[in-house]
Amino acid sequence: MGRGERGVVARGTRLFEAARAVADDHGRAVEAVRAALSPIQDAAVRRELDAIPVARLQDVTEGRLRLGHVEKSGLRTVGDVLDAGPYRLRQIPGVGQRTVDQMLAAARRLSEAVHETVAVHIDVDRPEPGTTALVMALQVLVEAGPDARRALDRATALSERLGPLLADARPAAGRLRMLLAGPEKRARALAAVEEIGSLADEAERAGLPELLAQASVDLLRGASSDVAAWVDFELRSADYYGLLAEISGRPPDTAAAEGFLPEEIAERVRTQHLDDSHRRVSLRGYQAFGARFALAQRKVVLGDEMGLGKTIQAIAVLAHLAAEGRTHFMVVCPASVLVNWTREIEARSALRVTVLHGPDRHDAFADWRERGGVGVTTFDALRGFPAPAEGEVGLLVVDEAHTVKNPAAKRSRSVAEWVERCDRSLFMTGTPMENRVVEFRNLVRMLDRGVADALGERDALAGSVAFRKAVAPVYLRRNQEDVLTELPSLQRTDEWEELSASDEEAYREAVRAGNFMAMRRAAYTRADKSAKLDRLREIVQEAGETGQKTVVFSYFKDVLAVVRAALVEDSAAGAPVFGPLTGSVAAGRRQQIVDDFAGVQGPAVLLAQIQAGGVGLNMQAASVVVICEPQIKPTVEHQAIARAHRMGQVRPVRVHRLLATGGVDERLVKMLEEKTRLFDAYARRSAVAESTPDAVDVSDTELARRIVEEEQARLGMTDEKVAAAE
Repeated sequence: MGRGERGVVARGTRLFEAARAVADDHGRAVEAVRAALSPIQDAAVRRELDAIPVARLQDVTEGRLRLGHVEKSGLRTVGDVLDAGPYRLRQIPGVGQRTVDQMLAAARRLSEAVHETVAVHIDVDRPEPGTTALVMALQVLVEAGPDARRALDRATALSERLGPLLADARPAAGRLRMLLAGPEKRARALAAVEEIGSLADEAERAGLPELLAQASVDLLRGASSDVAAWVDFELRSADYYGLLAEISGRPPDTAAAEGFLPEEIAERVRTQHLDDSHRRVSLRGYQAFGARFALAQRKVVLGDEMGLGKTIQAIAVLAHLAAEGRTHFMVVCPASVLVNWTREIEARSALRVTVLHGPDRHDAFADWRERGGVGVTTFDALRGFPAPAEGEVGLLVVDEAHTVKNPAAKRSRSVAEWVERCDRSLFMTGTPMENRVVEFRNLVRMLDRGVADALGERDALAGSVAFRKAVAPVYLRRNQEDVLTELPSLQRTDEWEELSASDEEAYREAVRAGNFMAMRRAAYTRADKSAKLDRLREIVQEAGETGQKTVVFSYFKDVLAVVRAALVEDSAAGAPVFGPLTGSVAAGRRQQIVDDFAGVQGPAVLLAQIQAGGVGLNMQAASVVVICEPQIKPTVEHQAIARAHRMGQVRPVRVHRLLATGGVDERLVKMLEEKTRLFDAYARRSAVAESTPDAVDVSDTELARRIVEEEQARLGMTDEKVAAAE
């Protein structure tokens, strides 16, 4: 046996050892996380068990237990029962062995259920030794990034192939061994050597030795310091929590993560391959499923609730298709998020990005058509570009797709033409309906006429469940509460204020004039005597005292101007004021304002027009949200709140909606509650329906007219009009 064969075996052995080293290094990093997590998790489970009353054991045993004597003995919770153990429980008068056995069995079942469901929350504002150790252990894996996961996957596959081959090739390591081996073993050894050589050549061409070596270095590096680890956690908490869910074995409920799709569709999606070679970001389980859904179903609406990473899922689809050889892709989005899309694609993938916007957009379009990559453009700009040839574009992504729900609009017709020419289309919207459930049907029609036509009156009358099933082939929606177990709490407070005499006077003037919009902002007309503005100042001051950032939303530019003037002049605010972000602020400038706001150490205030700031921009630096007046559409408020309460938020979010008693605000709040109920019934679980006629809202114009007339009647102004006419 020659030197060449021994050299091949040596190459294979080195590759095998490098692969094993990566697996071992990754395993040690994961075990470090588990070791740090275990006491925190046990403490969380204990807190849950101590909060469950003993009476719950009856539910587990379907009422068979009699627990009066147990409660009288001082054992109040399930945690107390587990602590007591069988000996102490048997000492309780009136409690026999059978009751003890049933009680402990039921308590253990509850304990197991809590273990499976309890979520660990890392409090960035109250670091403790335990959570610091956990964050530092997680940082090793977060810093190693997707390349380490890619290296581990390839190392595992390589080890499985090389291990048996190296065993078969062992006789080839020495001349004497080959001479002593029988003819069958010699033949097997020679075949193994040849295959090892092929594997080693293939690995070297793919740069695998370098990938494995770098992964081991990254996994052994360790966290630099506890301070650096906490800073990184605050910046990239979504990555930390994603790893934590994976390592703890407590992923979100599978049915919820899969959008409650019918099993036949869910199974097809699960088996869809997802290539990560052009991607630079790890996906959470539900995100990987969303990307696979888009690939398997080809033309779909991804309707995930705000803050679940729809952009990341779209990038995963783009990266997969690029790995398969597709060269041209198009993203259409509002101008306000153009910069964000460009940044995300560049940061999260290896794909080339071309911005098709502004005065040079036609030159940029020609360059994109020639060189390929991802073109990112706006709805208005898309109308000026020629539609692609059949199959030229591998994927069309339409962000905020609910804005093309009107089939008669020019932007809708333009998008529809591109959808028809593209092999795949991915519509993205966290708000598939706004006022009318029927509008979603128009989006579906662009993607799959058959599914849209199947949404008939019978399904509408059957209710939302029928529609969920009918629309499942093209619609996937997941909600934050179902898949983001780590998301901090969201506290909503309606701040009802009595109008001051000055406010009341301004409001009556607006009602008398029949001016609906003036009625909505009357509470801010006279800033020096505004009850709402006084409360807003208090909220901002309270947030500033605890170092929190605040974002203030209003529909009206002049209200934001009043708020800005008050906060700038109010020394008690103690925080810099940014904005306002309005529709007239250029897209790039909007993103810069948000970045500057996030970059401030300590408290700051960001002012934003709710239609502009509530779409596309991520504001999770803020943990306090103020909405200056109720909005006509519930989705506008939901979107705005979700800009702060989203994946990546590490602090509880408090939302304050400022309301005035006795007028237009009360009427709008009641209407919002009804609209939200309708949305939840039809859209929250991968479903949307065409409502029965009495569930369809009146138009905004009709609504405004009705409220004005009702307020004029309430304030006795109808009689004034009659008297004036006489």
